Amino acid sequence: MTNAAEGAYEALRSAILNGSIRPRERLGEMELSQQFGVSRTPIREAIRRLSAEGLVVFQPNRGARVAEWSLTDLQEIYEIRARLESYGAALAAKRIEPELLPKLDELCDRMEAEAERMTPHSLDRIADLNAELHGLVMKAAASPRLASLLPAVVEVPLVVRAFRLYTPESLARSMGHHRDLVAALRSGDAEWAASTMRSHVLAARTVLLEAMVARPDL
Repeated sequence: MTNAAEGAYEALRSAILNGSIRPRERLGEMELSQQFGVSRTPIREAIRRLSAEGLVVFQPNRGARVAEWSLTDLQEIYEIRARLESYGAALAAKRIEPELLPKLDELCDRMEAEAERMTPHSLDRIADLNAELHGLVMKAAASPRLASLLPAVVEVPLVVRAFRLYTPESLARSMGHHRDLVAALRSGDAEWAASTMRSHVLAARTVLLEAMVARPDL
């Protein structure tokens, strides 16, 4: 893959995840090539990769658009994620390198500090730190097959700004799950790690679905 294609992919993916390009928005190759300063070929490749990850959809006679998710879609996505990430957490408990544990502790500390502020910016920072923590756990699982399956389901919370929907109580529960997960990994207890990760992901699903039912405009 060329540097231009990789750069276009990273730029477009970042724009979708940070909300610069919103769900349902059309992805015109010509407009994007001008925006990112590359030819249409790298843009076309970037759109193809993002479609494979589930962030972009192709619609007949309408071209490529940023994906949007119904309640049913989100419920299924989170249930798949719970199964995949709980399996990954179990693997990580058996395979994690000890030097990675202080980094996970640090991420927990930083998220808890942001949670005390409860501002939109701090909640977006939690989303980034949360993604980093989950990414490190899945990296510790050392399963290339699992790593190839996860992107289509783990990015959705970033796109829909899920952490902005949390109450102080649900956020505190999420932070507690992180601490329990790190403790399970430190102890090497695969069953505990899997159970904690599953509870963590399904609790996040409940927060998101309840918020979307209460606020259909999300």
